[in-house]
Amino acid sequence: MEWPCIVIAGPTATGKTALAVDVAHALGSEIFSMDSRQVYRGLDLGTGKDLEEYQRVTPAIPYHLIDIVEPSEVYSLFRFQADCYAALEEFRKKKGNNTPPILVGGTGLYLEAILKRYDIAQVPENPALRAELSERNLEDLTLELGVRSPELRDRTDLSNKRRVVRALEIALSQPTGEIPRSRLPEWTL
Repeated sequence: MEWPCIVIAGPTATGKTALAVDVAHALGSEIFSMDSRQVYRGLDLGTGKDLEEYQRVTPAIPYHLIDIVEPSEVYSLFRFQADCYAALEEFRKKKGNNTPPILVGGTGLYLEAILKRYDIAQVPENPALRAELSERNLEDLTLELGVRSPELRDRTDLSNKRRVVRALEIALSQPTGEIPRSRLPEWTL
């Protein structure tokens, strides 16, 4: 099922939040931050949170995915996608399919992961394996990746050693070679 959304994207300090608040107020909607830094509590300066902007209309505009983790926590794209889909699903249940969520932010990867429904593998980092793999040359790593997981090989930037190492880390984490999948919602934006 397709669910319409409104996207307001661009660099920091260009008026995205003010515009989003006006649109959300007019539509009775809510704002979902697509920013990789605004998720962190206490990092208000330099991240452009503009929290006072949400309060300038009555009633205040609800926002999501801002101030949700401590700066000491590791916060990955996988976790953002899961948190965002959960918040969007809660909003959809509350408002229905006819009220579009407002997706706002300057982190293109986070926005793209939601809109394009990235299928992200949830595999924890393995520093020892990474160190071992990093000792090898890119050609050998690419060949092994092709043997272990042709699917991962086909969707990995094979000119980037760091990405090939991560792909092998994912492939080697599964005894069957099957890639663990994201839990994507039934709806698409």
